[in-house]
Amino acid sequence: MPKYLLIVDHRPGDVDTPMDEWKPDDVKAHMDYYGALRQELLDSGELVDQHALTGPEFAKEVTSDGGPPVVTDGVFPESKEFLAGFQIVEVATEQRAFEIAARVSAVPGPGGVPLRQPIGVRRVMEAADFEALPAER
Repeated sequence: MPKYLLIVDHRPGDVDTPMDEWKPDDVKAHMDYYGALRQELLDSGELVDQHALTGPEFAKEVTSDGGPPVVTDGVFPESKEFLAGFQIVEVATEQRAFEIAARVSAVPGPGGVPLRQPIGVRRVMEAADFEALPAER
């Protein structure tokens, strides 16, 4: 079955208020929703992996020409499109990946209102995808 990466970034959806300014009950409801969805996807066998990531203030970028790594600061906190976390799901169809992404998008925010946060969906490439590339490349 194909795998899909569900990308959660810090674009706010319908709520611009950062989570660290939410009421504790709203944060709990938000995290409980994610916990319940995680358990549902584990029980169905669809969740491959899931992680939240540290903020952009901790991000680093590494480049190299084959020698020692050159490490610089990563994305800047002013950006709203930095990666906050991700899920990898293994599902029968792209439509099912969209259904799960819609559930992630509907995570509750302040007052229990769904955030409608945009969730990126990308299929994870398999060996056959690379074999199909022209040899001239």
